[in-house]
Amino acid sequence: MIVAAVLDQLSKYWILDLLRPGEGMKVFPGFFNLVLVFNPGAAFGFLAGLGDGIRQVVLGLTTFVALGTVIYFLIVDYFSDSLAKCGLGLVLGGAIGNVIDRIRIGEVVDFLDFYIGSYHWPAFNIADSAICIGVGILILRAPKKEGPVDPKLEAEKQGAGK
Repeated sequence: MIVAAVLDQLSKYWILDLLRPGEGMKVFPGFFNLVLVFNPGAAFGFLAGLGDGIRQVVLGLTTFVALGTVIYFLIVDYFSDSLAKCGLGLVLGGAIGNVIDRIRIGEVVDFLDFYIGSYHWPAFNIADSAICIGVGILILRAPKKEGPVDPKLEAEKQGAGK
């Protein structure tokens, strides 16, 4: 968790020192650039069009619900699963990194720009990457819930074991 948040913040300080808003730098032409954009919304600009007061309330409530969800999963579903706890740490660390931006400058700093030809993925940052990787881990580690038992199948299984 702490590593994700620290790496995110260090990378943002670096990009803010390197580039000016809207400025870009080609790293791998035709695939990857560094750009400096400020995102007032959520992931990939979601909710950016909302008015300032409403957007802050919605993002604050969303962050609060997400934090509660992470804590619930940590306590209930993933208490003894180290890999899932790592995934939860990545989600939490990424969220903290973006919250620090919102508190510090009112927007999130995005700078990773991947594209192929004219197809661009929206700019994002290390925190967004940590969140996505963490969610991916959690999906792979999701607890397996057994469904309702079919009495016929259970009888067949027990009959075959005799």
